[in-house]
Amino acid sequence: MNAALTQVKNEIRKVVRGKDDVIDMVLCTLLAGGHILLEDIPGVGKTTLAVALSRSLGMSYKRMQFTPDVLPSDIVGFSMYDRNTGEFEFRRGAIFTNLFLADEINRTSPKTQSALLEVMEEHRVSVDGTTYDLAPPFLVIATQNPVGASGTQKLPDSQLDRFYVRLSLGYPDHKSATEILQGHSMENIESVTPIMTAEEVSALQEKTNQVFAKDSICDYVVSLSEATRQTDLLSQGISPRGSIAILRMAKARACLEDRDYVIPEDVHKIMYATVNHRIILSTKAKAGGLHASDIIYRTLQSVPIPQLSV
Repeated sequence: MNAALTQVKNEIRKVVRGKDDVIDMVLCTLLAGGHILLEDIPGVGKTTLAVALSRSLGMSYKRMQFTPDVLPSDIVGFSMYDRNTGEFEFRRGAIFTNLFLADEINRTSPKTQSALLEVMEEHRVSVDGTTYDLAPPFLVIATQNPVGASGTQKLPDSQLDRFYVRLSLGYPDHKSATEILQGHSMENIESVTPIMTAEEVSALQEKTNQVFAKDSICDYVVSLSEATRQTDLLSQGISPRGSIAILRMAKARACLEDRDYVIPEDVHKIMYATVNHRIILSTKAKAGGLHASDIIYRTLQSVPIPQLSV
C-alpha cells in the first residue's frame, strides 16, 4: 500500500476498530474524487469514521444533522440584504468545506436532498444566478439509517447515483468491541493526528487520475455494465455514470496498492461497493430470494476476464 495512505489508515484505526476493508474503500473513494454513502444502524461508528478521516488528512470538516426542517439554503447558502451597502451579500452554507458529513440524509425532505445534486456532481453551487466554486478536495460522506426505520424515506435514484460507493460498517467483532470499551472510540478522537494536507490529497487525486487503464480494461468495464442491462434479474442495470465510477474506483485501488496501472482484480475488489446501490432487482430475482451481491457475483462470472500482456 502507498506509504502515506498506510499512515492515514493507521490513524483512522485508532478509533475505528476491525473495519480495515471499509477504511480501504473510503480511501479509494477519496482518491477517485467520489462521495460515500454509509448505510447502517445508529451507533456503529459512521460519524467517528468521517471525523477521523478529516483529521488524518488535515481537511476542513463540517457536519449537518439532516432533519425534516433543514432547508436547501442551510446547505448551499443564501443572499442577505446589507442595509449599509445597499447590496445583497452571500452567506455561505455548510457545504463550503473539504469534507461535508450529511448525517441521516434520508430523514430530510426530497427538496433539501436535491440541493446536494449539483454540488456533488460539479463541486460548485448556484445561488440567485451566481455560481460559487468549492475549494478542492471536496468529499461528501452521507449516512442513512436502513429504509423503513422510523422517520426515513428512500433516496431518489438520481441522488444514489451521485455516490460512488455505498458501504456498511456493521457490528464490530468481539475483539474490536472489547477494544472500543477500553477507549478506542470517538472519545479518543483527539489522538488522531494529521498525516497529509489538503493540497497533498489533491495531488494524490491527480496522480490517481493518471493511472493507466488499457483499452481491454475499459472494454471489460463496459461489458460488465452491459451484462447488468441484459439480464431479466434486474429492472435497472449500471448507467454510464456507474461505468465511469467503476473505472475511477479501479484506478484508485491500483493507486492505493502503489501501482500505476489497472488490473482486472482492481475492478473485482471495488465492484460490489460501487454497484450495489445502482442496480434494482426485478420481481423474478426477488421471488428467487436473490440479493444484489448474488447478481454482481453472477455478472463477474459471466464476463470473460481480459488477459493483460506483460
